[in-house]
Amino acid sequence: MFCAGIDYMDLMSTMGNAIAPGSDSADGQRDDIAGKAKFISSMIALLQEPFNTMARCPKPIVAAVHSGVIGAGVDMISAVDIRYASSDAYFSIREVAIGMAADVGTLQRLPKIVGNDSLVRELAFTGTDMPASEAKEFGLISRVFETPEKTVEGALELARKIASRSPVAVQGTKISLNYSREHTIEDGLQFMQIWNMSMLQSEDLLTATTAVATKQESPEFADL
Repeated sequence: MFCAGIDYMDLMSTMGNAIAPGSDSADGQRDDIAGKAKFISSMIALLQEPFNTMARCPKPIVAAVHSGVIGAGVDMISAVDIRYASSDAYFSIREVAIGMAADVGTLQRLPKIVGNDSLVRELAFTGTDMPASEAKEFGLISRVFETPEKTVEGALELARKIASRSPVAVQGTKISLNYSREHTIEDGLQFMQIWNMSMLQSEDLLTATTAVATKQESPEFADL
């Protein structure tokens, strides 16, 4: 599996220790509801951060998944830029089946990716598996491949193509897409005015346009 979901025993152990009466508070934390709630909040924030880091990363991230993409697997792919899957892949917001709401990104990011509020709620309320064919139909993934191996090959080919482009252009595009997703069209346009008034002065613009004019296939760009 790409991701089998949360380890139930680990979850029960962690939560049991956190909320059990008389739990260890040797670190000076309160042992009442307030102290335990703050501990759980801090734990969730810690778990959210790796996914937030992927979403904030200025470089595009491509996911290549196969078989089960369950629980945190959906959180993870919701935070990346492009998603490829093999035909045997299936996706499940499984948290509801263990008595909790997904809390590290799926419920916040997936509706904006899929654009079908009814479908997201159906999946989130039931924990139902969604096959790769349906995931592609609703825009969660952009391509389906016959096998996991071909999925990885396709993702690497895409990554190489992205890497051949100007890093100034690629990173600026991702940053703008992320910004515009959370703001109005007018805000996004103004953001690009500010962004490109400096970035259009980079050497990448001249390098890229010269390569197009001279039909050069692999121009050299400096790292950013």
